[in-house]
Amino acid sequence: MSKYGSATWQGGIKDGLGSISTESVALKAFPYGFASRFEGQPGTNPEELIGAAHAGCFTMALSLILGEAGLTAESLETRADVTLEKLANDYSITAVHLTLRGRVPGADAATFAALAAKAKTNCPVSKLLKATITLDVTLDD
Repeated sequence: MSKYGSATWQGGIKDGLGSISTESVALKAFPYGFASRFEGQPGTNPEELIGAAHAGCFTMALSLILGEAGLTAESLETRADVTLEKLANDYSITAVHLTLRGRVPGADAATFAALAAKAKTNCPVSKLLKATITLDVTLDD
């Protein structure tokens, strides 16, 4: 299977504007630029898209792993905070922190944390990223 995302850009780094699209058209010519990436202006940026992709991949992987353990999630919510830092003269994504909250009937906190750690390690997006990836887990009653 192969999926694609695409981007366009016009202009210089600070005054230019771009748009991001996905094959599924979930995003179609969605704007991004220097201001949305570094100055908090409206629009998206690559880091939040990586965060969304990682959160989605991890949560789906956890659903699979829970099923293999005979468990079914009532709810799973994941947030992926992606850290972009300037190192020397370059920018680099240096970390991703996953925060997971779940409701899984029949699971105890230790089992949930162990299965979540397995999902963190084995999700394809986790394997792709070379940044440090951390995880916080909360199991609701």
